[in-house]
This record gives sequence, C-alpha cells and structure tokens, in this order.
Amino acid sequence: MSATVEELEAEVLGLPAVQRARLVEKLIASLDVEPNVENAWAEEVERRQGEIESGTVPLLPGAETLSRLRAEFQ
Repeated sequence: MSATVEELEAEVLGLPAVQRARLVEKLIASLDVEPNVENAWAEEVERRQGEIESGTVPLLPGAETLSRLRAEFQ
C-alpha cells in the first residue's frame, strides 16, 4: 500500500517533536547537496573562523544579538 503525501504528512505531524526533528534531518541529508556547495560552505566557515581568531570582526554576546534581532523583527 502506497501512502499519499497528505497521509504521510498527517502521520508525521502526529509524531513527537524529537522524532519529527530526526526525520527532518534524515530527509534533508537525503537531498544530495552538490559537492561544490559543500566545499564552498567549508571554505566560508574557515574564512569566518580565521576572521574571528584574528580579531578582524567584532563579536557580540548572544543576548545582545537576540535582542537586536527581536527589535528588528517586531
């Protein structure tokens, strides 16, 4: 028996949040991201980490960052 997308959606939405999160992770991982995209992100992470370690970018405390975001989106 083959379930329709609507049936699968209804069943998945009935799962506990932790199980839904695990399912989302597995589904996203199954989408075959292009290797070039993964490499580009890895390079970007290294670049940003270098900026942080060298002190060329300012870092904000998490609470301040969240406060700014809340103010921007209200």
